[in-house]
Amino acid sequence: MTLDKNAIETLKQVSTATITTILLKKGLRNVWMRGAKPLRPGQPRIVGPAFTLRFVPAREDLATPASWASPISTRAAIEAMPEGVVAVVDAMGMVDAGIFGDILCARMAKRGVAALVTDGVVRDVAGVLGTGLPVWCDGVAAPPSVAGLTFVGWQEPIACGGVAVYPDDVIVVDEDGAVLIPAALLSEVLTEAPEQERMEAWIMEEVDRDVPLPGLYPMNAETKARYEAFKKEQGA
Repeated sequence: MTLDKNAIETLKQVSTATITTILLKKGLRNVWMRGAKPLRPGQPRIVGPAFTLRFVPAREDLATPASWASPISTRAAIEAMPEGVVAVVDAMGMVDAGIFGDILCARMAKRGVAALVTDGVVRDVAGVLGTGLPVWCDGVAAPPSVAGLTFVGWQEPIACGGVAVYPDDVIVVDEDGAVLIPAALLSEVLTEAPEQERMEAWIMEEVDRDVPLPGLYPMNAETKARYEAFKKEQGA
């Protein structure tokens, strides 16, 4: 899946908090990935299709440094990543084995990967930060992935931070974390998200004017009428 530039630009203007509200109204409560926090403060909001990778618990005959040269390896997966994807890695929430370090992240950055998201951790943190690849993870650890994990494949359904992620679902990340938009709901979110942001911005202006919350948030009929009048004035 490739996202057109208009979709990306639209979603870059929409917070993950707003997206979770829209999806909640559609019955989806579990779209925020636990443990995926920005590695560096101030990382920009990023949007891209999910490219999934999956680890399972380490097994001594498989989780070895020799496995890094296997056809099924993180190295091979990185070479399969198209430009613009968000790599989403199921590390089962393990926080004492770094899934990627500076060299792998540098290669991802060189290939134009938009971001790395995982419920696990990274290693070689100074080097990872130096690559410029935006990372959302649950911290850092010195041991390599094979100290606790076995890599088993890519571009299949995974669980990341307790969320089911399928290849080509849309990922949006910002300071509040990582949120998934199911591919089948993308067009609806693109339609509704800008209006939700516009409405909440107007509500914030009303709060600044010292308008009480009851009847404002959520809106009662009178407030809705004032908001619609505002939109008409703005030509929205």
